Amino acid sequence: MGALGLLLFSLGREHSWQALGGGLVVSGASAVLGGALGFLFGVPRVRGGPGGEPQGSYVPNTNLEQVSDWLTKVLLGVGLTQLGSLGERLHQLGAALAPALGGEQGAAPFAAALVLYFLVLGFLAGWLVTRLTLPQVLSDADQALKLFLAGQDRDRRGDKVGADDLRVRAMQHLGLLGGSADRADDPARLLPSNATTGPESVLAEVRSTARRSALTSDQVRELFADGNEDRRIQALALMQGDPALADLPSVLDAIEHPRSGFEQYHALLAARGLLSRLPAAEGRRLRDAVAGRLVAADGIPYGSDRSWLAEKILSRLEAPAPLPPKVDLPLQAGPTAGPRPDRQQA
Repeated sequence: MGALGLLLFSLGREHSWQALGGGLVVSGASAVLGGALGFLFGVPRVRGGPGGEPQGSYVPNTNLEQVSDWLTKVLLGVGLTQLGSLGERLHQLGAALAPALGGEQGAAPFAAALVLYFLVLGFLAGWLVTRLTLPQVLSDADQALKLFLAGQDRDRRGDKVGADDLRVRAMQHLGLLGGSADRADDPARLLPSNATTGPESVLAEVRSTARRSALTSDQVRELFADGNEDRRIQALALMQGDPALADLPSVLDAIEHPRSGFEQYHALLAARGLLSRLPAAEGRRLRDAVAGRLVAADGIPYGSDRSWLAEKILSRLEAPAPLPPKVDLPLQAGPTAGPRPDRQQA
């Protein structure tokens, strides 16, 4: 509506293009100023823990929050003290901006109205965008940082599979990787009736207790061969936690013929833990299976959590390029090796 009003106003001016260009600049500047004010009013506060201390493994920088608080109070105080002279200030503002709109009759009040319209519009837009999106962005960034730090800790303890799982989840929080779309069909089926955590947490617990489990590799293989998707995923989690329980044919079956993307994701995690234990022939089987799923039309989608794991597995399984065969070059005769044929003919 503001842009339409500016266009109609400009068409009635003698210098219509000048009025339109000046009005667009004034409108844009007012909207940017209003958006900045809306951002200052909409900056969220860090939720503190017991004793007022911020929660988390680090203390967030709250300078922006403090500046927003100070500027908000200053602007409100100054605005309240200048309410009596608001009309005069708007008249002065309109008179100052009137030349940018052509300087003809009616330009001053229209300029003041234009500033007010886009200032309020920019403020509401800036406040809403900041209020609705910034807290989620900051929360996702904090959660991703925690997951990355936890992944580094797992990596230092030798748990490569758990570290990669945490890194994938961190990148999903940042929007860098897509998840397995079909894992959301019924995510609660993997949970006990009284569980309050997600299926990833349940499987992480299964993975962490695999080495202390009394199960044998044959029992884990039978658990996977049961055919039920839940049992197959639980068997894959046990294989991730203890590579001695892993069965390559079962892992390959879950990669090539998964019941869901969630199952294929955990099969790739289990394969990740087997890389250092596979002989060359089995490594080639795994490489062919993963590469086949990456290039298949109905295989692993590009940019997903599974494609990241698949590419990481392939980078470990790629055979180094063979060196070119050594070629023995004939020695060229020097000046002292004998006369040239042409010299002999001569």
